Amino acid sequence: MKEEIIRVKNLVKKFGSFTANDNLTFDVYKGEVFGFLGANGAGKTTAIRILSGLSSPTSGKLNVAGFDVYTETEKIKKNIGYMSQKFSLYEDLTVAENIRFYAGIYGISPKRRKEKMGELLKKLEMEKAKNKLIAGLPLGWKQKLAFSVAVFHEPKIVFLDEPTGGVDPVTRRKFWDMIYEAANDGITVFVTTHYMDEAEYCDRVSIMDAGKIEALDTPAKLKEKYNAKDMDEVFLRIARASPNPSEGGGQETITNE
Repeated sequence: MKEEIIRVKNLVKKFGSFTANDNLTFDVYKGEVFGFLGANGAGKTTAIRILSGLSSPTSGKLNVAGFDVYTETEKIKKNIGYMSQKFSLYEDLTVAENIRFYAGIYGISPKRRKEKMGELLKKLEMEKAKNKLIAGLPLGWKQKLAFSVAVFHEPKIVFLDEPTGGVDPVTRRKFWDMIYEAANDGITVFVTTHYMDEAEYCDRVSIMDAGKIEALDTPAKLKEKYNAKDMDEVFLRIARASPNPSEGGGQETITNE
């Protein structure tokens, strides 16, 4: 039986009269790569902020990594990692300083930090770059390092908010190899992306529109259900069928390279 690592039931988040999340219900399993898709303004980022303990829901029952989102947000934060499109790195710090900073936040001992840093730099082939400022690194290097830092403390879940924006297809594919490696190690990967080909890499995919989950299943079953050749076509058919297009975010950029 699959172990549930995230449980969401009837999640509602309102901002005044606007409902950003409208009765979301879904589960995510341990070690799963879970795709969380939707147009700009669909409510994805709002839901991620709630699941990360950064915002409170208006109503609903939510449990993340075994902790309640209403009363145990600090415990949630210690058991998750997070990477955004901005890579979550400090540009004016060196590679080593960024690693030490995040290791300190998560309470990793100096001895263990030193060991893990050496292993990480060797794995990323960045040993000669350890004293270089982040600002001077190629985009692909920043991306790999940001992900590695997000899982440095071995969290139960890592949230990736459009992590591959702006990088080339080859680098994106290498990044997904790192995602699979983390999932194989038991880390649950919760990822949003604008690249519909990346949705194919997920174990299951949720597609949101106007604050609601309109579809949730494996990519193969979604393509079968919507008689679509790829996930890009699935997404477009769901968006076109919606009577209430997403508000607040403008036109979505969908890319399928």
